[in-house]
Amino acid sequence: MAKEEASVTVSSPSGDRELRISSPGRVLWPQLGLTKLDLARYIIDVGDAFLAANGDRPVTLQRFGGGIDGEQFFSKNPPRGAPDFVRSVMVVYPSGRSHPQLVIDEIAAAVWAVQMNTVVFHPWASRAGNPDNPDQLRIDLDPQPGTGFEEAVPAAQELRSVLSEAGLESFIKTSGNRGLHVFAPIEPTREFLDVRHAVIAAARELERRMPENVTTAWWKEERGTRIFVDFNQANRDRTMAGAYSPRALPGATVSCPIGWEELEHVTTKDFTVATVPQRLKATGDPWAAMHSKPGTIDVLLGWWERDLAAGLGEMPFPPDFPKMPGEPMRVQPSRAKNKD
Repeated sequence: MAKEEASVTVSSPSGDRELRISSPGRVLWPQLGLTKLDLARYIIDVGDAFLAANGDRPVTLQRFGGGIDGEQFFSKNPPRGAPDFVRSVMVVYPSGRSHPQLVIDEIAAAVWAVQMNTVVFHPWASRAGNPDNPDQLRIDLDPQPGTGFEEAVPAAQELRSVLSEAGLESFIKTSGNRGLHVFAPIEPTREFLDVRHAVIAAARELERRMPENVTTAWWKEERGTRIFVDFNQANRDRTMAGAYSPRALPGATVSCPIGWEELEHVTTKDFTVATVPQRLKATGDPWAAMHSKPGTIDVLLGWWERDLAAGLGEMPFPPDFPKMPGEPMRVQPSRAKNKD
């Protein structure tokens, strides 16, 4: 029996490309009946905005052998058999190991990644030509149990004010799940650890202003029913779902850029693989001008130094990172007490 397949036409700087999509009828989102071919067509439909947000960056692919409820894995190395229009760049991981990572230069590369069963795209905060120095400051507002998108909204609005006081213009998108992602374009002159410290400084300032609503506590047992400002997403090799990337969630939601004026009037469920293409046609891309006026993290690093002088030191790193200078013990507070 012949294998089921389809083809799609994708525009590129070198002319149209015909790409094969195997198993096009494979259902990825059972709740909505959306298929692998539907996903390929979605990526084509949002191509320009997707490429502007995720292109020219090292990217990790979240791949699924079947639907979103099946087995998945994260692919950092370029998959075998990549066509000649797909390139990679050498990056350095926290371990100090170097390895090539996929870069998307044209939307055909993203469609090919869909053919390789990618659902979610996770781009780095740095460009392929300068992978050690981020050009985006990213802050993940992560609702904890008992909170949700509605509670994240005022935190994002106050964070916008904090970043503005630090001289940074900020942009926002839904996470595609319950939270919000706030980005600020920055000049790529500082490495990841500096940007992480800038994020911690902003997070601490936000926490001071909204102590009942926001927390920087790394340990879940200390967060309570507050919005967690996930500063560790600013680390090297830490990524979040890219703008216009679908999420592997039942409603086929998309991590979607929005205007600040929209924030109080939308929900995550408004933005899906089925609705975002038409939204882009109707309203345009809210992030189109993001990198036209990048700022610096100098003010935030001044706040970091101020907090250091006041006794607020380094914060914990993710467990897979090597022990970092000045880092506190990676021991859950309740366990530390039990040892005493």
